[in-house]
Amino acid sequence: PVRVFFVITMPPRKKKDDHESPAADPATATEEGEPPAKKFKARKKRDKVAATAADVESASEPEDFSNNSTTRDNRPWNMKIVSWNVNGLRAWLKKSGSIDYIRREDPDICCLQETKCDEGSIPEEAKLEGYHTFWCSGEKKGYAGTGLYSKEKPISVTYGMGVEEHDKEGRLITAEYDKFYFVGSYVPNAGRGLPRLAYRQTWDKALREYLLNLDKKKPVIYGGDLNVAHKEIDLANPQGNKKGAGFTLEEREGFTDLLSCGFLDSFRCLYPDKKGAYTFWVAMSPTARANNVGWRLDYFVISQQLETALCDSVIRSSVKGSDHCPIVLFMAVSPKDE
Repeated sequence: PVRVFFVITMPPRKKKDDHESPAADPATATEEGEPPAKKFKARKKRDKVAATAADVESASEPEDFSNNSTTRDNRPWNMKIVSWNVNGLRAWLKKSGSIDYIRREDPDICCLQETKCDEGSIPEEAKLEGYHTFWCSGEKKGYAGTGLYSKEKPISVTYGMGVEEHDKEGRLITAEYDKFYFVGSYVPNAGRGLPRLAYRQTWDKALREYLLNLDKKKPVIYGGDLNVAHKEIDLANPQGNKKGAGFTLEEREGFTDLLSCGFLDSFRCLYPDKKGAYTFWVAMSPTARANNVGWRLDYFVISQQLETALCDSVIRSSVKGSDHCPIVLFMAVSPKDE
């Protein structure tokens, strides 16, 4: 008998676009963009084991939060501010060491982003003795949101920037003190595929005008998850993310425009060439944090007139509890006249 063999040639598998920014959708993205499903499933167990081991190692080494920094003219710091995107307040509170970190860090002011919780649903565990607390939520439940802890009672607290288009999501909270304004923000993400890039640009412009108006009255300290990696040094994979949210030319130029109006990136002011300094790692890939494949998306931006009061700007990369880590600002300025 004659045997006939058929050879079927399969077309090469197309690679999924790895140019999406991890910041576009932390719930589904990875540090390399969206990996093939089979690869992801094959790595899932291995990644989980590696991440667990890293967590155990970190937990055995308590963080030293001491800081002896001074200003350029040797004045010691007397005010500490913390900012942290907690990626859901209620879930964050259930994680070991989350709220305890705030107690141990003992900041004068602490701003939280992405609380995903309206004021009426704030858990009792979120209250901290010795702090005045303020919560800003939007119209959509379980989305965005910011919070503020302050040892000193602010002169006033306002929510939003006074622009209806931008004040529906609970992304901005401003506290006025004797010597400065503190503005805590969770800047809108342009999204996977950039559906909100145009809106993000209008936000950036409105926010810039808002900060400039405040700066005419008192110096400004602006902090939070600003959802942009300003320069290539601010993310691990710049070449693969130039078309993704958080690293588009438009978003980076928006941040440059803000700095050109009389503001400073406090971290780069002190550490202009420091590499590997990241504040966000994609949650869907646990080894991203272990391997430090991240983004610097969280900032303290200060008025230029406060540069002489700047002591240090620190990234607490070892503190767990969210896909972001806390950042800390040390200043030689007090919230209240003394």
